[in-house]
Amino acid sequence: MVENLFTANENTLVTTEDISWNESISETNHSTVTEFIFLGLSNSQELQIFLFVFFFVFYVGIVFGNLLIVITVASDSHLHSPMYFLLANLSLIDLCLSSVTAPKTIADFFSKCKVISFKGCLAQIFLLHFFGGSELMILIAMAFDRYVAICKPLHYTTIMRGYVCVGFVAAAWGTGFLHSVSQLAFAVNLPFCGPNEVDSFYCDLPRVIKLACTDTYRLDIMVIANSGVLTVCSFFLLITSYTVILVTIQHLPSERSSKALSTLTAHITVVLLFFGPCIFIYAWPFPIESLDKFLAVFCSVVTPFLNPMIYTLRNKDMKTAMRRLRKWNINSRIKS
Repeated sequence: MVENLFTANENTLVTTEDISWNESISETNHSTVTEFIFLGLSNSQELQIFLFVFFFVFYVGIVFGNLLIVITVASDSHLHSPMYFLLANLSLIDLCLSSVTAPKTIADFFSKCKVISFKGCLAQIFLLHFFGGSELMILIAMAFDRYVAICKPLHYTTIMRGYVCVGFVAAAWGTGFLHSVSQLAFAVNLPFCGPNEVDSFYCDLPRVIKLACTDTYRLDIMVIANSGVLTVCSFFLLITSYTVILVTIQHLPSERSSKALSTLTAHITVVLLFFGPCIFIYAWPFPIESLDKFLAVFCSVVTPFLNPMIYTLRNKDMKTAMRRLRKWNINSRIKS
């Protein structure tokens, strides 16, 4: 009887210790994450210096290149047309999209611990998808503008009126907002209770949801259904529309066809640069970490840098307008 009582008490003590130990582990596991740590692109000091120079040079080019397009279009009356109005909005979006990640990435190259707050991480997710969704719709609007200009030239001024262009831009920004809100809704209520290292140099939904203390299979499917399907459908819509335009160009006179083909080549190049990486990041079901990082760099600084170069180097009207703007600046300085 005494032995049984002693055994029972011993078991009770052990059970109590187990419960207290499990409670402490539970409290540790369910501690709220207040910040995330970026693992960055490389641990090599030499490579980090190279990447710093790379990001800095490209971001400066993005700021000056895209601002130059916006200022040129706004100041030159010869460019007050639907195509250049949409182009100026595309440049503004590219500038904003790159500014979401590039400045912090450049600053983080000098930091041993690349930290971002939880709210800052959510803000990056929101802004990335806001400007990304807006750019997607602007590219569709630009494709529609070229379709009307080449396939229905006699109805161009009737269809592409001022309020139609403003409507396109408003729809683009509105779509970007709705898309970003839907993306943020997936992440804002996720339980983050431990892991906080993001294997990237900025916050994006596919990488952040991997850190959640819950089964993320359904969330992965939702991301593919939201961002992936939207990106793929828009890409095929654009490719189809540009194919129709290219077929129409073949029946135009040589002078008109060469000018239209030059403009169209620039548009198609920008579409491929934007949608190619996005499809692999958001729609490809078998992600590759190294490839995803390379594509993230491409989306962050390379594409926004190349867009103004593509449009200015291949567009005679833009180059002429920039020369006029330069002469006007020189004359104003002489007079002052």
